[in-house]
Amino acid sequence: MTVTSFRPRPEPAEVARVTSRAAELLEVLWGRASTAPASASQLRVLLILEHHEGINLRTLADSLASTPPSTSRLCDRLQAAGFVERVTSPHDRREVRLRLSGRGRAFVADLRSRREQAVQAVLDRMPVAQRTALLRGLEAFCDAAATQIHDAPRASESGSRTA
Repeated sequence: MTVTSFRPRPEPAEVARVTSRAAELLEVLWGRASTAPASASQLRVLLILEHHEGINLRTLADSLASTPPSTSRLCDRLQAAGFVERVTSPHDRREVRLRLSGRGRAFVADLRSRREQAVQAVLDRMPVAQRTALLRGLEAFCDAAATQIHDAPRASESGSRTA
């Protein structure tokens, strides 16, 4: 006969509350690790450009659920800081494509490294079994979130846009 411990299954609302708290704490940790000369909105632009090299302004605006004029101003500031480059499309000279500059790539890599070090310092304080469970849970969360994001209607299709 095997004895198993009984643990009530956590309700999604409780898991959501704890996950939100963890995300808030991550923001604090990442804020301490940052010497970022970029705002949160500008950082989102840099991260999108890192994964979608050469997208145009309209596509970037859609990804941000923002308007092209607001997105263009964000890119103006990032270009002035030397993080973003605008290049003419080889297929249509009226279209401008956006990409990270070398300085932008270095900035994102350095920021990511500092963030990971801040998180690792916390993980080092956790027992191995809990780190393993956290890893499994986060992998499942990432899979579910990616599926939801992929399947969800885009903000531009629903008419909801923010600056």
